[in-house]
Amino acid sequence: MSGPRRRRTGERPRGRRRAGPQRDFWGNEATESDEPPLVVPATDPTVMLHSLSSPPLPGRETVAVHYFAAVAEKAASLAFALAAASDLLDDEEDADDEDEDDDLLAEPA
Repeated sequence: MSGPRRRRTGERPRGRRRAGPQRDFWGNEATESDEPPLVVPATDPTVMLHSLSSPPLPGRETVAVHYFAAVAEKAASLAFALAAASDLLDDEEDADDEDEDDDLLAEPA
């Protein structure tokens, strides 16, 4: 048997990596100036689930589809609420509808 290997003094240990350039986790001045895009709520948040077909749960497909749809709808409603609270909700369509409603109310009967 051969003796134990010795590392040469000039060799780097294999476990260490070079430190990369430091970056801000939340962005920098260039990204802060950009306004985030507005959020448009989905008309049907379960479309993607329906496109995947029923889950492979023998005898429980109908129940599973119901619960998966409930979770997707709850997640969509929470995302909608967060966007509204952050003033990121795209409500141009709602503003147009309100203007039309105001016009209808203003007309004499």
